[in-house]
Amino acid sequence: MAGSSATAPAAEPLPRSIFKKFLVMLCSLLMSLYVFYCLADRCQTLPGPIIAAGAASEEEEGGGGGYLGGSAELPPWQAAAARRKRLLQRLKQQQRRRRQEAAGAGPEMLPGAGGSRPGGSGGGGGGSAAGTPGTLTSLLGEGSKRLPQAVIIGVKKGGTRALLEFLRVHPDVRAVGAEPHFFDRNYERGLAWYRDLMPRTLEGQITMEKTPSYFVTKEAPARISSMSKGTKLIVVVRDPVTRAISDYTQTLSKKPDIPTFESLTFKNRTTGLIDTSWSAIQIGIYAKHLENWLLYFPIGQILFVSGERLISDPAGELGRVQDFLGLKRIITDKHFYFNKTKGFPCLKKAEGSSKPHCLGKTKGRTHPDIDQEVVQRLRDFYRPFNMKFYQMTGQDFGWD
Repeated sequence: MAGSSATAPAAEPLPRSIFKKFLVMLCSLLMSLYVFYCLADRCQTLPGPIIAAGAASEEEEGGGGGYLGGSAELPPWQAAAARRKRLLQRLKQQQRRRRQEAAGAGPEMLPGAGGSRPGGSGGGGGGSAAGTPGTLTSLLGEGSKRLPQAVIIGVKKGGTRALLEFLRVHPDVRAVGAEPHFFDRNYERGLAWYRDLMPRTLEGQITMEKTPSYFVTKEAPARISSMSKGTKLIVVVRDPVTRAISDYTQTLSKKPDIPTFESLTFKNRTTGLIDTSWSAIQIGIYAKHLENWLLYFPIGQILFVSGERLISDPAGELGRVQDFLGLKRIITDKHFYFNKTKGFPCLKKAEGSSKPHCLGKTKGRTHPDIDQEVVQRLRDFYRPFNMKFYQMTGQDFGWD
């Protein structure tokens, strides 16, 4: 009707096509921002110009110099990435330097000496960032934890700890310090648990561990073969009579009230029957234990190190071990000196230290006096087993 007031038309909703275009544009914008952010982050990890060591040190100390312009000019996330990259570069440079120094080092310079430089004390830009490769690798989270490519499997009181400490001087060897006992006591924990015990390694480095009781553990060969058929095995062997006395000496230091060596050696002293159930005697029947390992590994995959030669010629035995592991012969006679008090060789400088290093007081104990008749009876007992062991390994260890 003419007199009635007209009502305003209701607002029409946006057409669906326009709404869809708006959503597409918004999504495109967000995707573009995300891609830009990812590319910007990726750029920080790409190889860039080589930064001089001096400039890197300046930047780490907050000097603001160098190609990257210092962390003060970068957003926090970029500064962290840049610093991490610089530290990794220094790690690789230090590894190269340590290999070069070790190859031509005199008595005053050893691999693993805390990053010190020839003729200096390790200053001049080294600082705390210039620790051993293993330390830096762990701090930076670089490298990866791998199952060991080589295992020292025996024998107890043969010289395994000395061998491991000597090998750890090599810049391409990373080893667990404590004995994992995975393949004899902790196998139910699984390989993931075992791997987590290992140190981080970079490409080209070897992961190792040592547990001497593996050699006499019946299940160990099959278990290690199941982990990797290509695992390299090292056995440090020693005159079984001397080894048995050393084993007894260690037990005696912990339990002074145990019976005498002589009484434990025989089932019956009158008949002279040896008690092979006593672990100190049983371990030294090397041929018997080796037969079990040869069911799973070829003889060429096992290196037999002489415990006696490890004392008389440590550099010679370490040369054989480095060859076996496919490592450059870096550990030489320049790394050792003979400690007359202990009666065995020591490192002039150990891994991560600038000081001479000998094994602890638990090594090199004075053996008790043993009745020579008992010693001779043991030599007669072990002789046929030793002869068989020589034939199996192709080596005469000179125990008889």
